[in-house]
Amino acid sequence: MAEVLVYVDHVDGAVRKPTLELLTLARRVGEPVAVALGAGAEATASVLGEHGAVRVLAVDAPEFADYLVVPKVDALQAAVEAVSPVAVLVPSSAEGKEIAARLAVRIGSGIITDAVDLEAGEQGPVATQSAFAASFTTKSRVSRGVPVITVKPNSAPVEAAPAAGAVEALSVSFSAQATSTKVLSRTPRESTGRPELTEAAIVVSGGRGVNGAENFAIIEALADSLGAAVGASRAAVDAGWYPHSNQVGQTGKSVSPQLYIASGISGAIQHRAGMQTSKTIVAINKDSEAPIFDLVDYGVVGDLFQVVPQLTDEVNTRKG
Repeated sequence: MAEVLVYVDHVDGAVRKPTLELLTLARRVGEPVAVALGAGAEATASVLGEHGAVRVLAVDAPEFADYLVVPKVDALQAAVEAVSPVAVLVPSSAEGKEIAARLAVRIGSGIITDAVDLEAGEQGPVATQSAFAASFTTKSRVSRGVPVITVKPNSAPVEAAPAAGAVEALSVSFSAQATSTKVLSRTPRESTGRPELTEAAIVVSGGRGVNGAENFAIIEALADSLGAAVGASRAAVDAGWYPHSNQVGQTGKSVSPQLYIASGISGAIQHRAGMQTSKTIVAINKDSEAPIFDLVDYGVVGDLFQVVPQLTDEVNTRKG
């Protein structure tokens, strides 16, 4: 059976959820072969094997930590040459998309970014994408070379599918460009205790209607009751009410959770582009004519300062 390369996103051996989702998609078109790079690479094998990886190509080298993405591109290129896969799947993060783009250029292949689904086709894997701010759904396939496809988080379920997960050493020769840009320092991001925004199953976002940084405590309280991540519209971020790292939208982060709750967000096209692929969308807005209501599965016309605390209390009551 044809093999599919899956780039492993991990932190010191702890595999992140989007990679496990990629393994689910990879099994639809072939046998998953995981590529794990850097410190803890071999430690990923047990988890990857439990979720369908028949092999784990692992390699650690100081270049992966000391320099930017080029060493990872070198390693993926080596994996492509060793395996001759039918596709290469990469998580659709900022780094993942850069790695995928560089790899596609290196191997002379086409690339599809931000796929939300993947299926087998007669002439190769077929990817589903949302286009023009999710106004259209398209199905595409790469017509030249080995398809390189980045996939949005929460596009597929995490499914257990025990496989061998045998660890094999990957031989990599680093290019001259690999060491051209060095990482001088790193600062760990302060943890909020909430899920990563782009990976969260539930996202609660606030917009202009929150009317101040101090009022985002209401949004955070609902998010914490649901075990959700907190997002913000561009208007709220530009006003300085919430960090730019939490912005959802075309110029912010793209999310695709199971549940998206928009509070005090009008629904401008810029914001919709970043969340329209959410599985279930709920909006709370006192303006019944707000564009967001054209998009939602459930809409509440009301004052968020009344509705959101009541919703939070109800969630906590049911949990209790």
